Amino acid sequence: MIVSINQPAYLPWLGYFDRVAKSDLHIVLDHVQFEKNGFTNRNKVRAANCWSWLSVPVLTKGLFGELAIDRIEIDLTSNWASKHFKTLRANYSRSAYFSKYSDYFKDLYEYKWKYLAPMLQESTHYLLQELGIQTQQLRSSELSPRLKKADLILELCIKVGATTYLSGPFGRDYLNVGAFEQARIEIKYHDYIHPSYNQCFDGFEPFMSIVDLCFNHGDKSFEILSS
Repeated sequence: MIVSINQPAYLPWLGYFDRVAKSDLHIVLDHVQFEKNGFTNRNKVRAANCWSWLSVPVLTKGLFGELAIDRIEIDLTSNWASKHFKTLRANYSRSAYFSKYSDYFKDLYEYKWKYLAPMLQESTHYLLQELGIQTQQLRSSELSPRLKKADLILELCIKVGATTYLSGPFGRDYLNVGAFEQARIEIKYHDYIHPSYNQCFDGFEPFMSIVDLCFNHGDKSFEILSS
């Protein structure tokens, strides 16, 4: 069984979905510490002047060191959701498939989310369905892991009966290959080659959120991201 593990992300990039698609089971690493300036609560979308961030504001003041992703709260004093939908509409309303997805995102942003993790789970689940990816998913918080860092990855793989761990490319820097060999779990690395595709502005910007691909290419999105 091929297992991949990744922290949840807000409207993830193409490589995230390709790794999930190439797995039999994907574990959402939601019990670990939230890290600022990552992709857990933000991502990039195309704009006329290159790209822009969409960032979900979260409550972090005085909480670092005890800020697990599955317990992090959204800052409800900010009008972030309305701004995000307006940004998507302004940048993508002329794209070929924005209307296919716009009602869903309108509803997503109108819902009053208190916690970040359920919103990420809902939006990612929707995008997986739209892409036709049916990989089984578990949350690490459901598995009661005890270890950390590279040991945590191996612990989770053993818990679910993995025979192969599909790691991101940076796993080469920290995974204990010998420990995986001892556990009889093969490590493979997901070195994603980003495809080019037509975007709604001149030029091509890679590493955008998956919504950039979906709004521009609709039902062909999975074929493109996995090419």
